Amino acid sequence: MEAWQKALLAWYRAQARLLPWRGEKDPYRVLVAEVLLQQTRVAQAIPYYRRFLERFPTLKALRGAPLEEVLKAWQGAGYYRRAANLHRLAQEVEALPRSYAELLKLPGLGPYTAAAVASIAFGERVAAVDGNVRRVLSRVFALENPAPKVLWELAQGLLPEAEDPGAWNQALMDLGAEVCLPRGPRCTACPLEALCRGKEAPERFPRPRRRRVQEEILAALVLLGRKGVHLERLSGRFQGLYGVPLFPLAELPQRAEAFGVRPQPAGEVRHAVTHRRLRVQVYLAPWDGEGEDPRGRPLPKLMEKVLRQAQALLAHEGVVPLPHAKPQGVEPF
Repeated sequence: MEAWQKALLAWYRAQARLLPWRGEKDPYRVLVAEVLLQQTRVAQAIPYYRRFLERFPTLKALRGAPLEEVLKAWQGAGYYRRAANLHRLAQEVEALPRSYAELLKLPGLGPYTAAAVASIAFGERVAAVDGNVRRVLSRVFALENPAPKVLWELAQGLLPEAEDPGAWNQALMDLGAEVCLPRGPRCTACPLEALCRGKEAPERFPRPRRRRVQEEILAALVLLGRKGVHLERLSGRFQGLYGVPLFPLAELPQRAEAFGVRPQPAGEVRHAVTHRRLRVQVYLAPWDGEGEDPRGRPLPKLMEKVLRQAQALLAHEGVVPLPHAKPQGVEPF
């Protein structure tokens, strides 16, 4: 076991990824990074991490901001419930608790995030098991389908007594992200190759999870008023955000009649949300209303795609395009 630990830590000290939150001990900054990384790849998370902390550098600054402003700062990172939970958390505590057990009670913090913050920011000896760690341990110990509890207990037992638990957890994560890849693992570059029981058939460990993907067909109605686009508060998966009316395609005639418009098709956009694939038919129509500039509202990425699609039709017809912005680190509409 000691040789296992020494080999991994030596590799980590030489090969650790250079990330803006590495070496950070401010619990709030560690928390923001880990919440962003819940469902976002590292390279994508970096510009949002910097932008969010520039606007909300402390937990106190986040506490004093309106939710809509927080969601706007998060725009483009997706999975907006993460930002809403961060905002809720800031209303509940003035400082982050120092233990895994107490962190686990806060909004939006599951076992992995709570353990990552507790180990990295506070030095608590608690294992943080994300997808990368699950893959590394499953292959090293040849586990096809380990139960979460079994895997966590295994990871907890591997924590070195005399080493920084945060560094150890990050070493396992980096190994999974850089070497023990889901496809085409770089086994010859792995410091644990000699000890790995699953290296002969790494694709078996862990057994791939099969997820059923559902497809939905929706319509988006882009209404062009005198001052901009008609926006409304969204519900369901996009609660707290704004966008153009979005509804099942079959409802288009009734919705168009309610607004008094005759929409024209403007193409289709596709968007993935967790286990759903959305096919959205975009419709465009002049509208006898005010409307507004969408730059002032937090919009989900789906709505950015919808507005870009509408812009493409307007540009083709020689009409002045919809107003759009290009926030730092985020693609324009």
